[in-house]
Order: sequence, then structure tokens, then C-alpha cells
Amino acid sequence: MSTLSPLDGRYASYVSPLVDYLSEDALNRARVTVEVEWLIYLVDAGILPGEFSADERDELRNIQVDIAELAGIEAETRHDVKAVEYYLRKRVKYPDIVHIFCTSEDINNLAYALTIRDAVNRVWLPAARKLTQQFADLAIEHRDQPMLSRTHGQTATPTTLGKEMAVFAWRLTRQLDRISAADYLGKINGATGTYGAHVAALPDVDWIAHSRRFVESLGLTWNPLTTQIESHDWQSELYADMARFNRILHNIATDMWTYISLDYFHQNLAAQGSTGSSTMPHKVNPIRFENAEANLEISSALLDVLGATLVTSRMQRDLTDSSTQRNIGVAFGHSLLAIDNVSRGLAGLDVGTEALERDLDNAWEVLGEPIQQAMRAAAINGAEGMENPYERLKDLTRGQKVTEPLMREFIASLGIPADVEARLLALTPATYTGLASKLVDYLGE
Repeated sequence: MSTLSPLDGRYASYVSPLVDYLSEDALNRARVTVEVEWLIYLVDAGILPGEFSADERDELRNIQVDIAELAGIEAETRHDVKAVEYYLRKRVKYPDIVHIFCTSEDINNLAYALTIRDAVNRVWLPAARKLTQQFADLAIEHRDQPMLSRTHGQTATPTTLGKEMAVFAWRLTRQLDRISAADYLGKINGATGTYGAHVAALPDVDWIAHSRRFVESLGLTWNPLTTQIESHDWQSELYADMARFNRILHNIATDMWTYISLDYFHQNLAAQGSTGSSTMPHKVNPIRFENAEANLEISSALLDVLGATLVTSRMQRDLTDSSTQRNIGVAFGHSLLAIDNVSRGLAGLDVGTEALERDLDNAWEVLGEPIQQAMRAAAINGAEGMENPYERLKDLTRGQKVTEPLMREFIASLGIPADVEARLLALTPATYTGLASKLVDYLGE
């Protein structure tokens, strides 16, 4: 079968776990779940007459959704939630209770909240946490591996490879903490959120209390004030956090691409298992990171549209959210695909120690910074001849190649206190990493 979306074709195997939560079939199963739970709740709470045994409750909760039959009913009703109602009426003990005191959005908002929550917690978050742990593991393993920094593309104060991987892990973790704490709101309060029909039919029932109890029984957060729709603000908040995670990961992917181009990482040919170029056999392209960039951009754009659109609804209801929410799975899918690509890309990398050491050995100019600061500190403590340290280092390091002998000769010529001179003479670009290694410990906090 031909497919329009690459998520349903070329990349289907990578995003298939989301199908159980964010497909049309999954949405209909969730609608059935909400309708069934509402039926059971109304009877068990004594709001409507009837009684269910434990076995009958289990049978209700195990009703299977025949997708073809449901589609046939919808073809007649031209209404997806009404089709679910008619489907259930043929299968339950009290058919007249099905969908009572509900508008379609009472069912839909709860179904979406359940499916999105489960997609995040059971599929997206585990994949994102696994990826983040890969960066944390790299940080710990290579915490002491010195690496030349580049600011504005120019050589700069050395760091360690592990510390830079720790920065990645730290940034991603902060977003995952926010996403893990997300609220998933729901409501069940009628056509315009007033319980009007409820009170007209059964005025003695505490409908507000029962609404809250039912929503919370589904593991959701109750929203007391809505129009016909639950306002979707929680979705907008969630998608903003996910889009931010995407963009941080995009930044990481471009950095990893650059580190590969510098040979700070080698691509393991056996692990990559790919042809780099159709004409240049020597090439192994960083395709995992490039693929991730593209999918992160698509996902973030969709998440932005979802977040911006879903918070608006004319008066008490319009249908713009209906079509918009059908693309949630697409936004999640491109993000999940990107996470998978970065994860596999990382798994196929080896550290390019030789390139790291070579670049450090060729960057003695970076010691201009600590020498300058040591001169300033010595001057403050009363040492003579420490004037204009910045200008003197600028004259030394700009416009000429700074070698180890040249730098050591300069240090020896300063007349700096002996203990400071000894410390500076012992310094190399590879040992000038400050507390970079120690900073990796903050990943555990």
C-alpha cells in the first residue's frame, strides 16, 4: 500500500509504538474506554439505576473495538463520537445510559488526554531519557579527556569532552523534568460547561463533585471551568516544552556533526553500516545527525502550530481543534524518529583522541588567558612589572604562530613571582581545563 507520510512508510518501524496511542484507532479505543467508565460510574455511584457485578465490569472494560464496524457506523452518522455511542449501545447491559449527560467533547477531551499522556509516558519519555543517559554516560566516561573549545569558531579556553557532553545531558534533563511533571486536564460538564442538562434532569445530584471524581478516577487533573471544550492550555504547555527539547537536541545534533567533521569523533564503520556516498567510497556521512535535524525542525514547527492553535476557540466552541489534534501523532512521530537517529548516531561513534590531542598541541595561544589573569593577580598582590598584561599577550598571540617554546620564553621573561612562574610553565593546553572534570558530577544532582 502506498503511503503519503514517511512516518507511515519509510520510517514506520521507528515510530510504530506511537500508533497504539496517537492513531485514529487508538483514539476510538480511548473513546470507548471513557464511555464505558462513565457508564460504570453513573451506575456504581447510584446516580442512575442499575447494578454491575465484578465480572460484568470486566466484560465492559474488555469490549474490543471492531474498527471496520465502527467505520461503517460513522459512514452513516457522519459523526465519530456518535458512532462510538451506537457501537456500544449494541454491547452493553444498559444501552440507554450510554453517552447520557455527555456532549461529544466530554468524551473527546478525556480520550485525547489519556492517549497523549500514555504516548508521552510510555513511548516518548523513555526514548528521550535513554538518549539523555547516553550523553550522561559519555560525560562520565570522558570527563578527563581534554578538548580544545571553539567560541565564534575560533580556538578558545580548553574544556573536556566529558564536560561538553554533560552540558548536553543537563539541558535535556531539565526539559524532561518539565515534561514529566506535565498536567493532563479533563472535563465532563455538558454542552457549554454549565451542567445545564444534568441539573434539569437530576437536580439533587452534586454534579460538580461527581464530575471531579470521575475525571480524577481516570488519572487526570479536573478542569472546573470550561466552555464546551476543555481549553487545551495544558496541551499548549506540553508542546512548548517538547518543542524546546527538540530545539536543544537540534543544537546538539549540529554540534555533534561539527565534532565529527573535526575528527573529534570517528564514525564506527561497522556500527554505522551505511554507504556514505554513491560515488565517493571513502565517505561515511553523519546521516543520523542530519536526519535528526530535519525531523526535529518538522516536529518543532508542528508542535508550535498545535500550541498556538489549540488555545483558541470561538465563543463556546468551534471545530478548529478537531482537525488540529489529528496531527499530534505526526508531531510526536518526527520527534521520536529524531531521538532514535541521534541515539543510533551516538552508538556508532568512537572518540578521536589523536585529533583532540593534535588540536590542543597546536593551540598554545589559548594560554594567553591564564597568563594574563595570573599577571593581574600578581600585580594586585604587589608584584612589579606586571603592567598591561592584556596588551602584552595580544602582541604575542595575534598575527603569528604561538609555539610551546615561544610561550615558555615569554613566561620566563615576565619576572613574575617564582611560584606563579612555575605554575604557568607547567601549564599546557591539555592541562588548562580548570574544573571541567569536576563539573560532570553535577549531572547527579
